[in-house]
Amino acid sequence: MAAGVRHELLTRALPALRHEMAAPVSVIRMGVLLLKRQLANVAEVAPDAAAMAERVALIEDQVAALASGVRSLRDWELATHDDGITRSALVAQCTTLMRVAFELNGIGLRLGEGLAPVEGEPRFPAAAALRYMALGALGHLHDSVPNLGEIRVEAVGGDGLRFVASHGAAAPVEPIAGAHRAPRALAIDAIALQALADGLGCAVTVEGESVRFGLGTAMDPVLTAPGRAPG
Repeated sequence: MAAGVRHELLTRALPALRHEMAAPVSVIRMGVLLLKRQLANVAEVAPDAAAMAERVALIEDQVAALASGVRSLRDWELATHDDGITRSALVAQCTTLMRVAFELNGIGLRLGEGLAPVEGEPRFPAAAALRYMALGALGHLHDSVPNLGEIRVEAVGGDGLRFVASHGAAAPVEPIAGAHRAPRALAIDAIALQALADGLGCAVTVEGESVRFGLGTAMDPVLTAPGRAPG
């Protein structure tokens, strides 16, 4: 069941991931089109070398951004050993992925104190597992709390997160909201969230309309693989 929950959460995040990778493609297409127009008129108008160099540099930057986006898909593979992630970066990534879809459906995402990035912030292993847990907490509150108006993300101690739901007036859903919502095959109820946590080796606590978990409890998928002992 845990694999099915992870697939559901990744499916929900895909619209935002797709948008991040599509944006550089649009810029690259426009840059190539402008270069083609300049080259087509080279017999009549002397080419502006500086402008062409600027457009080439822009295209190179966007190609690098696109390549980075493609590589970032590996961040969702549990079998990949990573360099870990800070608490502030985890919260920023996951709330950014879901913010548009939530806000278009009248649900706010708010960050509490202690979640701004700071120098020397500790990194926690198993970043992919922690991303799934954060998305799972957001998804659980989204699917389980009636008349959800806002989710507040709070820091708990030095290595924990709490997601707290609050009610709000039912707001009309924007027609464009459907474009930012992936088809859903599985509701993230308490059973699904617990199955996700068990599969990731993460301790999770559901208290009323809040979810809490520790970042230091997720298992590193490489170090915990069969036949490999932590070293």
